[in-house]
Amino acid sequence: MAKVKAKRPTRDEYVLEELGERLVEAKDEGTTVQLEVWGWEDQVKGVITYLDSRTKLVHVEYNGELTKVPFMDIMKVSNAE
Repeated sequence: MAKVKAKRPTRDEYVLEELGERLVEAKDEGTTVQLEVWGWEDQVKGVITYLDSRTKLVHVEYNGELTKVPFMDIMKVSNAE
């Protein structure tokens, strides 16, 4: 997935907290989500398998393929259609 060189938009703590809550809820329920990731051309779709607080990476698995997404780069979380 190609990455774009630009400054990441800043978000306040409330937006980040809500985003984190949605990720935890999706992980606990095992729902398939679609993540809009800053700087990535493609959206990431799959089930959240692990939230790594040490590296701040969200592990998303789809069709046996694991993608690790930096939490701070996630712009939007939605249910996959």
